[in-house]
Amino acid sequence: MKYFYLLFLFLIIAFAGSAQEIHWENTAPGVWKGTLGEAEKYDLLTASGAVPNSTALAKLGKPLFPLNKDKISGKLQDGKIYLQLPLEKGEEIYGFGLNFKTIHQRGRIMRLHVDHYGGQDNGRTHAPVPFYVTSEGYGVFINSARYLDIYAGSASRLDSDNPAEALDRNTDPAWTASPYSDAVEVLVPAGGVEFYIFAGPTMLEAVQRFNLFNGGGPIPPRWGLGFTQRVHRLYDQKQVLAEAEEFETKGFPLDFIGLEPGWQSKSYPNTFAWDPTRFPHPEKLIQQLKDKNISLNLWINPYVSPEADFYDTLKPYYGSHSVWAGAVPDLSIPEAQALYWETFKKNHILPGVGGYKIDEVDGYDRWLWPDVAQFPSGLAAEQVRQTYGLLVQKQSSQLFRDQNRRTYGLVRASNGGGVAFPYVIYNDYYDHKDFITALINSGFSGLLWTPEARASKSAEEWLRRFQTVVFSPMAMINAWASNTKPWSYPEVADEVKEMALLRMKMMPYWYSSFAKYHFEGIPPFRAMQLESGFTIQAQGPTDSLKDLEDNPYKEAVKKELTDQYMAGPFLLVAPLFAGEESRSVVLPKGNWYDFYTGKFVGNGEIITVNARMDQIPVFVKDGGIIPMMKSRLHAPEKGERYDLEIYHYGTSPGHFTLYDDDGISYDYEKGHYSWREINVRIGSDGQWKGSVSPAKAQKPDNIGKIRWIFMTESNGHNPVK
Repeated sequence: MKYFYLLFLFLIIAFAGSAQEIHWENTAPGVWKGTLGEAEKYDLLTASGAVPNSTALAKLGKPLFPLNKDKISGKLQDGKIYLQLPLEKGEEIYGFGLNFKTIHQRGRIMRLHVDHYGGQDNGRTHAPVPFYVTSEGYGVFINSARYLDIYAGSASRLDSDNPAEALDRNTDPAWTASPYSDAVEVLVPAGGVEFYIFAGPTMLEAVQRFNLFNGGGPIPPRWGLGFTQRVHRLYDQKQVLAEAEEFETKGFPLDFIGLEPGWQSKSYPNTFAWDPTRFPHPEKLIQQLKDKNISLNLWINPYVSPEADFYDTLKPYYGSHSVWAGAVPDLSIPEAQALYWETFKKNHILPGVGGYKIDEVDGYDRWLWPDVAQFPSGLAAEQVRQTYGLLVQKQSSQLFRDQNRRTYGLVRASNGGGVAFPYVIYNDYYDHKDFITALINSGFSGLLWTPEARASKSAEEWLRRFQTVVFSPMAMINAWASNTKPWSYPEVADEVKEMALLRMKMMPYWYSSFAKYHFEGIPPFRAMQLESGFTIQAQGPTDSLKDLEDNPYKEAVKKELTDQYMAGPFLLVAPLFAGEESRSVVLPKGNWYDFYTGKFVGNGEIITVNARMDQIPVFVKDGGIIPMMKSRLHAPEKGERYDLEIYHYGTSPGHFTLYDDDGISYDYEKGHYSWREINVRIGSDGQWKGSVSPAKAQKPDNIGKIRWIFMTESNGHNPVK
């Protein structure tokens, strides 16, 4: 009997797995690294090469560890790490990358897996960043390049200090099929893992720390925040020049043109060489566009055609499987990187190409290499899949950095660690409302996402989509298939033009917002949940018979706010969608004002906005300052001075820090930039007064004349007109 008991005890212990001691290290102010087991040498931070901005992190202070360490545990079982982190009742979870339908993530189960988005927020997405932040004001990042299984407060454990209560479904109206769970549980298919805890005390500060730990967000070149037109996939050199000329003739702004697959001699798979029939003189084209202050962007997918000049040179570094018959270079190997990117440097970068659109680094399974694929580095196929988007972003942007030139491009996949890369994510999905949800979610995970416009079923839909892209990281039309132009819908061509010019007028505001992303970690586009004074609560199921038919297992229904967001420090954007005659807007606490008129609209309440064809609803926080420049067709050049129109809203004094640098180089990393303090207050005579601090000696000073516009109800001045 004694031996039987010992055997039974041994089996229980073996089944439970081996509990692992967590080794803790305070790696930066407000950032702690926990290590379980023997972490893999190749992870997300290794792939991205992320370097923390220690100076900026220090400015956020030294908060205490935000969780009870005794409640964080892990064990090794079956060669996998089981990680458990605590949750409080009512604690909300946000993040886990680029989700398109949901904001609240508590109660969800997902496998974080780089993939084309398939219409479900199940973890398979273009950027499944293993970072989440909670309403308790802290964040967690799992630094693993594996597919991770996440149980975000969805699994009820018997050993919990607060186990789910067993209720009688027959009689208890509080019964639910999703009982309370007090933990986030993560399954890591490896013998060890490192993870990071980011303190707040607010959610925004936790997000800031995560962003700064990964180097801070990019500052695009000024032209990157202008207007983008991607031309038809088979355009030739003459057609590209004609398109640029047509934009200028019609008075539409244009800062960069994107060429789609037809610029290459062969694509899908790719030669990365100019097609001599369509582009006989590419260097001449690049220069002609430069003369018009227009940059050129090239579409690629990174897989090598057998007809590429350097195909044989790279043979020792290919993976075992192809993508659309193109060889997959193992870009984790330095020698492969050098051989691969030399062609890009010689044929694209040195002649003056401004950036890339990097396609097909995301999925689907039948398109990408399978998980049985082998790579010469010895990395597992899933590790390469999880990080390939990071690798191409890092290495391609380095080509421009070597020339001391900033770039701003597009990519189909990213992951944790990629905050600093100058790339915006896009995809082939085209649901307008879901685009806004993705834009909201991007701010939780150190991502940039563009809700691009391609084509529309009606002029109204076209205008609504265009209005949205104006208030996004990249104002872009993607006409690769439709050949759509801003003026393709004559009924709304004037309204589209006004919005395009508004994008240009707002460049000082956008540029400063991106600078805050870099230096302070504040996302330029972010969820309402990160705004002070904003609240929205979950709604439980009703007890009606109808509800039991529609919702028989009584799942709680979240009040998801998936269609409004913050842009920069002061603007609340609430897009309209085709067919809508009105919409509701949830205002955080504090006075808010209409962007176009300066009229007061509400304070901490839900308002209804009637639709206008010529406007996207935008509201400004009390004391908000929006610096603008005059309408123009191209971003200011290096050293060009431009006049400012500075708008102030509300009845409170205002403050804004205006960022300035040369707009094109990385010299700001050497201190060649300036912050100008803009202040608005009421003078002794009862009138509003504005001031701008002078530029410091030997610092950039591109500001010309200044005009002040005080947007009160009595003297409002529409900034669009």
